[in-house]
Amino acid sequence: MLWNRQYIIKSYVRSSLWLMPFFAVLAYMVVTRITHGIGGWLLRNGLIDETAAFLSLSMTGARTMLETIVTINLSFLVFTFGSLLVAIQVAGGQYTPRIIATTLLRDNAIRFTVGYFVFTLLFTLRVLTRMGDETVHQFNTLIAAMLGLVSLVVFLYLIDYAARLLRPVSIVQRVGKSGIAVIQSVYPESTAAQRPVESSGRPASPDRTVTNAAASGIVLAVNLKGLVAQARHAKGMIEFIPQVGDFLAADEPLFRLYGGATAIDDRQLQASVALGSERTLEQDPTFAFRILVDIAIKALSPAINDPTTAVLAIDQLHRLLRHVGLRHVSREELFDEDGELRLVFLTPNWEDFVHLACTEIRHCGAGSIQITRRMRSMLENLIHTLPPHRHPELRKQLALLDRAIDGHYTFAEDRALARIADPQGLGGAVGVQAANDARSADGGERGK
Repeated sequence: MLWNRQYIIKSYVRSSLWLMPFFAVLAYMVVTRITHGIGGWLLRNGLIDETAAFLSLSMTGARTMLETIVTINLSFLVFTFGSLLVAIQVAGGQYTPRIIATTLLRDNAIRFTVGYFVFTLLFTLRVLTRMGDETVHQFNTLIAAMLGLVSLVVFLYLIDYAARLLRPVSIVQRVGKSGIAVIQSVYPESTAAQRPVESSGRPASPDRTVTNAAASGIVLAVNLKGLVAQARHAKGMIEFIPQVGDFLAADEPLFRLYGGATAIDDRQLQASVALGSERTLEQDPTFAFRILVDIAIKALSPAINDPTTAVLAIDQLHRLLRHVGLRHVSREELFDEDGELRLVFLTPNWEDFVHLACTEIRHCGAGSIQITRRMRSMLENLIHTLPPHRHPELRKQLALLDRAIDGHYTFAEDRALARIADPQGLGGAVGVQAANDARSADGGERGK
C-alpha cells in the first residue's frame, strides 16, 4: 500500500469512534463461544449441575436481572452518545472546532467505554435468548451479572471523566502535550550557539518540477525518509516546495527535482505526500500553537469574555515556546549516510513560532490587564531561560507589548499594573504595590 494511503488510514482509525464498538462486536462473537464451551465443560465434568445457583436466582429472577442489564446498558449507550454530541457542540463553540478531531474523537477512554457497553449489551442479550423455560445457564448468567455490575462503575467513571475532560485546563493541557511530542519529532536536535549558515551547494534552478496531480487539500504529512531514499537511489536531490499545514491546490508545484532525481516516477513522489481536509498534529508543529491561540482569542472575544481561559492557553504557549527555543529549528536539509544533500523542505523558524504565539493574543487582549501581565511574564521568563540567540525576537515582542499598553490605558496606575510580569495574570500583592507607587509618582509630578 502507498505511504500516503497508509497515513490516511491510520489517521482515520485514530479519530473514528465507531471502530471500537465494531471490535466489541467481534470480541462478543469470540467470548460467547468461549464461555459457552467452558460452561458445557463444567457440566460434563460434574463440576456444576443444571440446578446450581451461583447467584441464588430462580428462572424469573435470572430473566429479570438480565433484562435489567440490557436496559441499563442501552440507556448508557444513548446517554453517552447524546452527551458526546453536546460536548462537541459546547467545545466547538466555547473553545475551537479544531479540538474535536484532535482531542475528543481521539480520546481512548470514551472509545473503550462505548465498546464495553456494546459488548455487555450483546453478551447479556445472548445469554437471555439462549435461556430455556426451566434451565438457567449458571456460568454465563454469572458472567453477565459481573459485566453488568462493572458497567455501572464504568458509567460513573465516564461521567466524572467527561466533566474533567471538558474543563479548559484539561483541553489546553492535552493540546500542549501533543504539541511537545510533535516538536520533539520534527526538531530532534537540541539548540546550541547560533550555527553559521553554510552553503549546501544547492543548484540555482531545478531540472524538473512536479505538480500536484491529486485533489486539492492540506499537506498533512510527508514521508521524509522515503524521499531521502528515493533521492539517494536516483543520485539526485529533491526539494519539497510547500510546508506541512499549507493548502495545496491541484496542479500547484509540489516538488523540484535536481540531477538524477528527475528520473523518479511522479507517482512515487505523489505517494510520499498525504493530503487531507484538516490539519493534524503528527508533523505540523505550528498546529498546536494555532489551536491554543484560537482558544485564547475566542476567550477574549466580547461574546465570551473569559480572560482566565486565555491565561491558561498562554501557560501552554509558554511551555511550547520554551521547548521550541531549546531545539535547533533550522532543519530544512536532510543528508544521506554519505553526507550528500538529498532533500530540502521548509519548516517554521523561531520567529514564526513567536509571532504565532504573541501577535493575535496581543491585539485581542491588550485591553485586559491579565493578558498583558501574563504575556510579559512569559516573554521575560523566556529571555532568562533560553539561549541568547533567541532573545532579539522576544525583546521585540516586549517592546510591542509596551506600545500596546500605552495605546489602551489612560491612567498611569493602570499602565503600571499592566506592565508587571505576573505568571497568574492578576494575582498577588505586587500589583497593588505597583499601583500605589505609580499613584505616588503621579501625585508628585502634579505637585511640582
